Amino acid sequence: MNIVIINGQNHKGSTRMIARELAEKVGGEITEFFLLRDFDEPCLGCWSCFKTDMTRCPHYEKLNPLTEAMDKANPIILASPVYVFHAPGQMMSFLDHYGTCWMVHRPKEQMFRKQGVCVATAAGGGTKGTNRDMYDSLLFWGVPKIYQLGFGVRAAGPDQIPEKILRRIHRETDVTAEKIHRNAGRSGVSVQGRFWFYTIRFAHKHFKRSEPDYSYWEQRGWHGKQRPWKTAIKSGNLERQEDK
Repeated sequence: MNIVIINGQNHKGSTRMIARELAEKVGGEITEFFLLRDFDEPCLGCWSCFKTDMTRCPHYEKLNPLTEAMDKANPIILASPVYVFHAPGQMMSFLDHYGTCWMVHRPKEQMFRKQGVCVATAAGGGTKGTNRDMYDSLLFWGVPKIYQLGFGVRAAGPDQIPEKILRRIHRETDVTAEKIHRNAGRSGVSVQGRFWFYTIRFAHKHFKRSEPDYSYWEQRGWHGKQRPWKTAIKSGNLERQEDK
């Protein structure tokens, strides 16, 4: 497996430790990025990606290595500490750049055969809100299987985490790695993803056309009988045949 970890901070703390532990248990080639070190640009709201495509983003050259790594990876791990009960600004700024990849605009077919993991840690509470910030992007990208790991570590760093909490971390990363292996190679769509797909499809067919979204869907046959999660299944089968 090719695994990518997007770390929502530069330092290698408790969050990164858990994300790395999970990735190593899944096994495969691991690629890591650290925000702000590897990407530090806020979305400018210039609308260029919505009017054309991602290549027109002012930050495209800096963002593209992370985009390509996520496109190739399965699973995608988003890992972030809790800042004021939410994901920090650098993680949100990173995710802001992929608004055009949401289900309601121009989702990528390959996302429907990926798995995603959200990892959040805090000294106390706030992990649910932080995981939700990252979960929303994975969900609306079309990722059908998303796992959430949240831990109140009661520590400022990995070496200070109480033994009882460490045991829970090891146990939950074991379980999640097993689920990732069990679901490897599967394609699909979540209930929410299916709802939004058909809602936007209906809007495209009954209201004023919004370009370039409409043409993107039309070219892929999504206004007809084709579905991105079915295309993903065919793509996945083809890839497995090529690997052999």
